[in-house]
Amino acid sequence: MVVKSVSVAKAESVKSTDWSPVCHITYNRDSWVKLNKPVSEYSQSEALLLCEESAGVWVSWVPEYGEVILDKSDFYC
Repeated sequence: MVVKSVSVAKAESVKSTDWSPVCHITYNRDSWVKLNKPVSEYSQSEALLLCEESAGVWVSWVPEYGEVILDKSDFYC
């Protein structure tokens, strides 16, 4: 019982801090990324980052699809 009350108190203290996670991953060209959803029903679910077009926007290549522009929110962080 004591362990349970400590866990509840710990969980409540985490809730009260209003912590929100932020993605700090730095992507580089020639990196493979996992797509949140495939760009077509026939394409692969991964993409090769070719070059960053602008902040957070990448020219990429998807197997079985071809070249595509992806926003950082389109692939796994």
